[in-house]
Amino acid sequence: MSFRRLGAIFRKEARHILRDARSLGLALAVPLLLLLLFGYALSLDVDKIPTMVYDRDHTPESRELIRQFSGTPYFQIVGYAERPGHIDREVDFSRVLLSVVIPEDYGKGLRAGREVQVQLLFDGSDSNTASIALGYADALVQSYSLSLRSAAQIKKGGGEFKNVVEPRIRVWYNSDLKSRDYIVPGLIAVILMIIAALLTSLTIAREWETGTMEQLLSTPVRPSELVLGKLSAFFALGLTDLLVCLVVAVFVFDVPLKGSVMLLFLSSGLFLFGALCWGVFISASTRSQLMAYQMGTLTSFLPAFLLSGFIYSIQNMPVVIQAFTYLVPARYFVVVLKAIFLKGVGWRVLWVELAFLLAYAAAVFVLASRKMRQKIA
Repeated sequence: MSFRRLGAIFRKEARHILRDARSLGLALAVPLLLLLLFGYALSLDVDKIPTMVYDRDHTPESRELIRQFSGTPYFQIVGYAERPGHIDREVDFSRVLLSVVIPEDYGKGLRAGREVQVQLLFDGSDSNTASIALGYADALVQSYSLSLRSAAQIKKGGGEFKNVVEPRIRVWYNSDLKSRDYIVPGLIAVILMIIAALLTSLTIAREWETGTMEQLLSTPVRPSELVLGKLSAFFALGLTDLLVCLVVAVFVFDVPLKGSVMLLFLSSGLFLFGALCWGVFISASTRSQLMAYQMGTLTSFLPAFLLSGFIYSIQNMPVVIQAFTYLVPARYFVVVLKAIFLKGVGWRVLWVELAFLLAYAAAVFVLASRKMRQKIA
């Protein structure tokens, strides 16, 4: 391998990137735009659940139950129904997720010490949000029921009623349970995969369409030198995108970076190199920029977004899909990013994921070099 020829290819690609101001601007602006858009718009936090109350009792006891719902940030009472038809209408227009129906004899039953029932109606069209809201409502009702039972026990002359088992909950690594701290690190992996694969998937195809590939074939440049030379320029651009993403994640979204910055850049470099090689492999496999762009999108964005564990839990996927996710490099990089950002762990914990990223980068580089050798031959 000649470093002189390698440097010549690098300078050629660097000049091409700098001359194409529109593509350079998009390559730098798109990661920032995606990070801001997904970081602000994509949230898994469920709070201020729109709630409607149908109080058929109108007693101090029923009003106290309503205050329990309005006094928590998870529920927001948006109206009071006068008849059951109001609930149906609000649910049909998706203005209400939860409806609390208090029966007529609610207060009378509590004063008599009987067990009373309260109906909770959920809009199940959004099953994920409804299941989380169900958990919140069930915990609130259980806690309120325990306080009523304890008050009744004291009133009868007994001691305060307590649970036999009292949980003491402590959340590690993301104590406030902010979905943003969970989403933004994984989003960096998706952005790098998209940008790297799409940028390089067009480079070889563009050479064939513009006719400059024939000129490269007349030079003594080897396939591995051609691949590495082209990758070097895009690798520098990818590291710039990574730096932009890190600055936005830490200083705009306040995501804690507890781990080693050096390990973060090392793992990012492995992932970025593999993604760039995959883009070159796609570009060398087809001579059409349109086909290369479509293949790059299909093999980079969709797997990284859907099968990496970025949002959707891999453990909840079918067994066949879970097995397929082991071929998605973004899966390992998402684990590394979240571990470095939130847990602050090092290579002793992440060596398996780093080994997979290294193996992926080496394998795809070999594939890209062989494909280029076949094209040149």
